[in-house]
Amino acid sequence: MPAHRTTRSLLLLGLLTACNGGAQTTADTSEPTEETCQIPAGEAPEFIQHIGCAEDFQALASEPIDANLPGARSVKVVQDHADSDALYFQNSVLYQIHYDFVSTHLSGDTLPLVPQLSDFNTTEYYSPERRFNLGAVTYYDGPKVYALELAPYDTASAAMIETLFRGVQKEAYFRDTLVFHPTSEAVTVEAAKLPKDIPVMSTDELYAAIDYQPLSLGSAMGRLRFLNAADLETEYVSYQEILVLDQAPNDISVVQGLITEEFQTPLSHVNVLSLNRHTPNMGLRGATTDETLRGFEGKLIELKVESSAWSIHEVTQAEAEAFWDEHKPDPVTLPSKNLDIQELVDIEAVTPEPAGGASLRDAIKESVRAFGGKAAQYSILARTDGVPIPKAFAIPVYFYEQFMVDNGFYDRIDGLLADPDFKTDATVRDQQLALLRVDMQDAPLDGAFQAKLKAKLAADYPGQTMRFRTSTNSEDLDGFPCAGCYESHTGDPADWPDVLDAIRETYASAWLFRTFEERSYYGIKHSSVAMALLVHHNFPEEEANGVAVTANPFDASGIDPAFYINVQYGGEVEVVHPPPGIASDQFLYFFGSPNQPISYLAHSSLVPAGETVLSTKQVYQLGTALDAIHHRFSSAYGPAAGNDGWYAMDIEFKFDDEADPGQPPTLYIKQARPYPGRGD
Repeated sequence: MPAHRTTRSLLLLGLLTACNGGAQTTADTSEPTEETCQIPAGEAPEFIQHIGCAEDFQALASEPIDANLPGARSVKVVQDHADSDALYFQNSVLYQIHYDFVSTHLSGDTLPLVPQLSDFNTTEYYSPERRFNLGAVTYYDGPKVYALELAPYDTASAAMIETLFRGVQKEAYFRDTLVFHPTSEAVTVEAAKLPKDIPVMSTDELYAAIDYQPLSLGSAMGRLRFLNAADLETEYVSYQEILVLDQAPNDISVVQGLITEEFQTPLSHVNVLSLNRHTPNMGLRGATTDETLRGFEGKLIELKVESSAWSIHEVTQAEAEAFWDEHKPDPVTLPSKNLDIQELVDIEAVTPEPAGGASLRDAIKESVRAFGGKAAQYSILARTDGVPIPKAFAIPVYFYEQFMVDNGFYDRIDGLLADPDFKTDATVRDQQLALLRVDMQDAPLDGAFQAKLKAKLAADYPGQTMRFRTSTNSEDLDGFPCAGCYESHTGDPADWPDVLDAIRETYASAWLFRTFEERSYYGIKHSSVAMALLVHHNFPEEEANGVAVTANPFDASGIDPAFYINVQYGGEVEVVHPPPGIASDQFLYFFGSPNQPISYLAHSSLVPAGETVLSTKQVYQLGTALDAIHHRFSSAYGPAAGNDGWYAMDIEFKFDDEADPGQPPTLYIKQARPYPGRGD
């Protein structure tokens, strides 16, 4: 039960793209007046009752647990009604949660005993008869603001909030600049009832003062290069470069690091790629004109992306070459091809339940050899209660292999790989791969395969257009997701050549330039790539489409469990890479908390102000499915498999009413794969 945990991980989640509106009062962010420090230099007591200077605050503040909170440091605060509203600023490094502090320091002797954790949770966050008011004061370096915040699931009334706020004001040197920052929709409702002299600062106001967004932390060396994202269609980039772009691209070849002027989302393709590649990725407002960055243009530099700041300095050619050599990834060996399965297989049978002591992870790995990562994991979804998916089947890798061999494409690829110009000149590689794809799109498909497919579609999917989705042994894998590497296509069986074109175009996407470069960087043998197809009815007019992570991507510690959801109205605008100026709904859903609060980080620009893409009922339906998926795959990738690190599944979903027009749209889960955001 997560309700006892104070949430710092969503205090500034407006860092993503756009923010929720509704600021009530603009805060005075002038510098507070320093008083007398209470803590001797170099010491860090377990608590103090009065913060007299910035050094006091820093001595107690915890480091950011969230890579998306630049410059944010937080001190948890406790107000004890059983002791005349005595106030305690706790050492938030030693005591990460309130319960640990109060059970240690405020239980027994002359004070009431603090109950067991479960009772504490129920009372202190949800009951009007609570003993404590619990919160945190967070300092945001961008807007230079001290903000009092509650856990998003806290049901404190406006009166309780006021009591805590005035208590903190009385005992802190920043009393005149303190603001209240609501951390969820429910807390915002109560904040609207506060007296007018308590300034309320919404997430969008905080966001407006932030110019730095760290996404994938780390350091890298490379030559600094400025481009527009649109230039990537014609310009070649090198793994020895660090790019500064105006916008976040949907796709990019391997580079050492990425800085975008436009802020990104945690689930954007380029951020997932950066996380998987272990390369730094950050957003910086005004990056393309930043004087510091422009001063290093064309030079070899080291870029460091940290949770609270970024830095850059020049390096020598020798230093850069040593870095590239040391950080070149170990070669990836793909799962071997299983060509024994030569029939079309309904999705439920693609990955059999493990038997005889075998693990789910081993079962998935075995299935990947014949059906690729997407179909192997989709098969598990098909047998998971509470997870709605479209009816589907899989075309095994055998038929891709047959297509490649029968048309001589493997021999042609071997010839390209032996060509010195192809190996050393990116322009030549791009041109030759484009010609290869053109020829693949015109090549014949085996007649017996066509007959099997035509019979399958006529028997099980009559009158339906079909989506042929890539499912290779080199994507959606644990440790190598290769996000966005391949392209899926739609075909209408009523026009049989349309189906054949869709299959051939999908097969040809295995030889896209960026995809080829990604595999080359990881030392993958290109002939080892095999593509199966996941096939289901195509939904041409979705009411909503989205992506989600089944754990809080802003919280590496696990203190604040939540689902992160990014959803957009309709199906025309890609949620992970929208056009400039288009925002989507982004929120954290605390599904495990009793009142299941929702903290909106941004709102869709495609729906009227004040509305959301999903209804409360739809959010609950989605949360139920995400919870089921998270627990189902835990035995493959999470704690149930012995993984003590950060674990989450990356989910794609849609809401569609085609099956029952006129009724509320139905949820469908499109995909599940391990998310590389934290840990292994």
